[in-house]
Parts: sequence; structure tokens; C-alpha cells
Amino acid sequence: FLRLLGKRQLGEMELSEFLVASLIADLAANPLQDIGMPLLNGLIPIATLFCCELLISSLSMRSIHLRGFLFGEPSLLIYHGTIDQREMVKNRFTLDELMQEMRSQGVRDLAAVEYAFLETNGKLSILLYTSKQPPSAEEMNIPTDNIGFPRILVSDGRLIQENLQKSGHDMIWLQEQLSERGVELAGVFLMTVDDASQVYCVKKELLK
Repeated sequence: FLRLLGKRQLGEMELSEFLVASLIADLAANPLQDIGMPLLNGLIPIATLFCCELLISSLSMRSIHLRGFLFGEPSLLIYHGTIDQREMVKNRFTLDELMQEMRSQGVRDLAAVEYAFLETNGKLSILLYTSKQPPSAEEMNIPTDNIGFPRILVSDGRLIQENLQKSGHDMIWLQEQLSERGVELAGVFLMTVDDASQVYCVKKELLK
């Protein structure tokens, strides 16, 4: 159900989506608990709810006003370094929760926070002052290469042929990499390669 909604975790769901998911779970349990209830009696309302949720999600993607009405809008809890106490009370968001979110995102000093948004899914987005942010390689005039993202070539001894092709390499190159590391394909726990052809390889361990 989460995958069909485009979500991967419960924390990514909006309130309406969570309620629909709970209702579907409850409806699915009824035929299992009552042997005398036909399975179709549970499937029809589940399909109806699911179709309604997909319809609402589709309409909300096309209408900003409908999306704001159904899911709400982010709340600005900190603006230019000042805590908006009215918004804190309005959202029932305590200082303890604010400090907890800061610690979880590695922010030590509240004075370093320029903006803090309470998103519609309940998560807090923190933006630091520019002077408090770590400098980037561009700001320090350090030349860097775009290495892209690593692709998994081998997972638990199994070759992922599709990723090998997308990386621009072939089996001959892979065999050379394995030979350099003195390992066979079946003995590789994980092997990745990025766009700069940097290889990361972890051999399997003999578990006792």
C-alpha cells in the first residue's frame, strides 16, 4: 500500500493517508476474524477506499489549494533566528521536541538556526545561517570531480548485470578488478563503482 502511494515509510505519509491505511488494515482483518463473512465483503470497501485515496492524491497534485486544504502547509517555527512562540503553541510543539530535533540533525546551538519549518508530515526542517554552515569545496576554491553516485555491481556474491552495463563497464573490467583484489565473484559481499570508476569492495567473512 505504501509503495502504491509513492511512500516508503510511515513517517512520509500524510494524516489522511495514514487514516486510510488504518481503515484498510481494519477492513482486511474482519474477514479473517469472522469465518462466516465472505471475503468479497472485505475486498469491496478496501478497493473503494483505495481508489478514493488515489483520486484525492491525484487531484491534490494538480491543485495547490486542495493540497493545502487537505494536508495543510508547513509552519515556520523559527524566523531569522527568533522562535515564533505562537506557532509553537498552535502546533503543540514543545521546546523539548525542538531541541530533540536539533540534536538529531547535528545542530548544537539554537543561535545558529535561521529558519525552522515544521513540515506537514511532522518532521522539522532546519536551515542554518550561512555563516554557520560548513564551507563548500567551491567556496574554498578546491577543484573536485563529479563522482556521481555508487552503483551496486555485486551483492552477496551475485552480479547485477544491469548496473554493470549502466556503469559503462563490462565483464572483462570486472574480472580485472576482482583479480587485483584476489577474490572471486562468489566471495564478494559488496562491490560498488561510481562515475569516476572508483571501486569499493568488501569481501565475505567466514561466519562461525
